[in-house]
Amino acid sequence: MDLTVQDIVLHLTANIELPENTVDQLITGSLDRKVTGIIIAFMPTHYVIEQAIQHGANLIIAHESPFYNHHSHTDWLANDSVYVDKRKLIDEADISIYRCHDIIHRFQPDGITEGLIQALGWSSYVKERLPEADILSFLEGSTVEAIAHHVKSCLGIEYVRVAGNAEIVCRRAAVLVGFRGNGHVTIPLIQNSQLDLIIAGEGFEWETPEYIRDAVQQGKSKALIMIGHAESEASGMKLLAHSLAERLPELSVRFVGEKPLYTVI
Repeated sequence: MDLTVQDIVLHLTANIELPENTVDQLITGSLDRKVTGIIIAFMPTHYVIEQAIQHGANLIIAHESPFYNHHSHTDWLANDSVYVDKRKLIDEADISIYRCHDIIHRFQPDGITEGLIQALGWSSYVKERLPEADILSFLEGSTVEAIAHHVKSCLGIEYVRVAGNAEIVCRRAAVLVGFRGNGHVTIPLIQNSQLDLIIAGEGFEWETPEYIRDAVQQGKSKALIMIGHAESEASGMKLLAHSLAERLPELSVRFVGEKPLYTVI
């Protein structure tokens, strides 16, 4: 049976109630197009699009927008050469790009958080699942430094950023993916869940990190590990690729990852 982009979208959104202002949408292409293959990615970069073309896939399901803003607006980019060249590549290859952001965050459990937890081998440590975070309990405890090295090793990344006391023994931590590392989210969690450590994708640098700095200067044992937005969410999209490949055996479904965005000089 030939599947269209619309069929795949209906498959993704089954039993999911999206908000009225959802950013999930078909950004390029058409819903009635027959799908020849699917590429799953965190970000539909120029490289990811080229990989879709190389593998004969005409549908990209991506967590973030291809056009550098949350709502995928393009009017402000009309005369920008990077946008123009990227759009030309997409259009000439007849590639449909579907944004899967709100959908996967509404999986039970949150598909992005679950992907990261599985990638880190921490499923058995999860004690509570909140909409914004998974709360972990490390019964034996481990130093923040050791946890940071574990994260780097499991995700295959060269660095993470640590604030606070890296030598403390951590027994309770929260994992927050993407842009959930801001103070209004993390600070109540630290207090209400009695956390030693926050592990987050990213957030404003003057909120949670400065709170952690003050806590340590007051003699409190607290720490923060920032791993990066893409680094915290790509595993969830990879998990989605595995799931779709199992449920849609008639289609080629593959995850395409990117190299880390930043290098440290």
